[in-house]
Amino acid sequence: MTVHQLKKKLTSLLGQDNVLASREDLLCYAYDATKRVHVPEIVVFPGSVQEVSGIFRIASQARTPVVPRGAGSGMTGGALALQGGIVLAMNRFDQILEIDEDNLVAVVQPAVITGRLQRVVQEKGLFYPPDPASLDFSTLGGNIAENSGGLRAVKYGVTKDYVLGLEVVLPSGEVIQTGSKCVKDVVGYNLTQLLVGSEGTLGVVTRAILKLLPLPEAKQTLSAVFPDIHGAGRTVSEIIRRKVIPATIEFLDKNALWCVEHYLQLGLPESAGAFLLIEVDGDPAILEKEIRQVQSICEANQALKIEVAQDEKDQERLWKARRSVSASMAHYGAFKKINEDVVVPRASIPEFIKNVQEISRRFDVPVINFGHAGDGNIHVNVLVMKPEDEPRCHEAVEEIFARTVELGGRISGEHGIGVSKRDYIAKNLEPGVLELMKAIKKSFDPHNILNPNKMFP
Repeated sequence: MTVHQLKKKLTSLLGQDNVLASREDLLCYAYDATKRVHVPEIVVFPGSVQEVSGIFRIASQARTPVVPRGAGSGMTGGALALQGGIVLAMNRFDQILEIDEDNLVAVVQPAVITGRLQRVVQEKGLFYPPDPASLDFSTLGGNIAENSGGLRAVKYGVTKDYVLGLEVVLPSGEVIQTGSKCVKDVVGYNLTQLLVGSEGTLGVVTRAILKLLPLPEAKQTLSAVFPDIHGAGRTVSEIIRRKVIPATIEFLDKNALWCVEHYLQLGLPESAGAFLLIEVDGDPAILEKEIRQVQSICEANQALKIEVAQDEKDQERLWKARRSVSASMAHYGAFKKINEDVVVPRASIPEFIKNVQEISRRFDVPVINFGHAGDGNIHVNVLVMKPEDEPRCHEAVEEIFARTVELGGRISGEHGIGVSKRDYIAKNLEPGVLELMKAIKKSFDPHNILNPNKMFP
C-alpha cells in the first residue's frame, strides 16, 4: 500500500483534520527528548478506542509500522518513528473520566498530564504518588509505558504499583480489558503488569484504572551537606535501618553541587562533597519525631550543614537546589550531555560514585551525578565538551554500565530502554530471558508493526 493510499484510508476513518502528511507537520513529530530525528510518513489523532482499533486494522493490512506518542518527553527514543510509518498521537485522549472516592481509584485516558491528575485528586484529599520530574508535561500513558518512577519511589513505589487495570488496543486492532477496580484480582495471568513498562511495544493504552491513597496530612523537609559521598551514603543506610521511610531522599554529588552553587549562589560550604534532601510525610505527631531522628543521623555522619524547613516557603527554598541541577549544568559549557539513569542497591551508592569518578578521570570527561538516593536510582550525566569527544564519552558510558552491573544494578531505573539502551540490554538480561521477551512480543504483535526496533538489539 502506498503512502497516498494509506493516507486516503486513514482520512476516511478519522477525517481530514486528524491526519497530517505535510513535511512541515511531520517534522513536529519526528523527535523526542533524545533529540534524535526520525520523520514519520503520517501522523494521526484518533479520538476514540474504535478509531485506534481501525488505525491498527489498516496498518496491519498494509504492514505499516505504528508508533504511539504521548508528550514526546521520553529520554530513550520510545516515540521515534525509526522506520517511518504512522505516528499515533494520543493527544485527544485527555479526560479524567472518574474519581471514585468510595474505592479510591481514578479512571483516566492516557493523554492526561500527570501533574494535572495529582492536583485534581489533591483537591479531594487524595494522593497519586508517582512523580516523575516531567510530571508537569509528561502524560499518564507515557508514564505507564515506561513504568515511570520519581522522587517519592522510596516510600510509595513507582507507576506499576498504582495501575489496577487497563483498556488496550492490540496491534491486530482487538480491544482488551485487563485488571479491574478490585484490590485483589488473581484471575489469570497479570497482563496489566506485563503491559506496564512495555514501552509501547505490545499494545496502546486507551484507558487506565489507577489506585489512589489518602493525602498525607503534613510533611517535613531537611537538607544536609556532607564532606563526601560516603557520609551521605552512611546516612541514607542508617535512616532506613532505623525504620524511618522518608517520602523522598534525593542526593547531589560534588560536581552537581558545583553547578548549583555557581547557578544559584546558595552559600554552600566550599568543602561540600555531597548533598541530601530528605522529606518525611504523614501524621504530624509522628513527623516531629522522624525529622529529629533524621537530623540526629546526619549529625552523627559529620554533616557540615543541616537545615530543617520551618514552613512551606522554607520547604520550597530547600528544594531549589535539587530542582535546579539540570538547568545549572549549562555552566559547564558542554556541547551536549549523555543522560543515563542507572540503579544500584542503595547501600552501593558511595562505591558506585567512586567508580564513576575514576572513570571520569580515566576517560577525561566530566560526569555529574544526582538522583534518588532512597531507591538507588542515579542520573549519570556524561558531558560531551566538544564534538570530537563524543566517542570517548560513549566508551565511558559503557564502562559505567559495566560497573553498575558488577554492583548488582540495572542499566535503567525509570527512563526505559527504547533505542538508546537496546544494545546494552544483554548486560542485565541473559539470552533465555531475552528470547522469552521476544516471543511475548511476537505473540502480541506477529507482524511486528507496533513500535518496531525498540528495546531489543
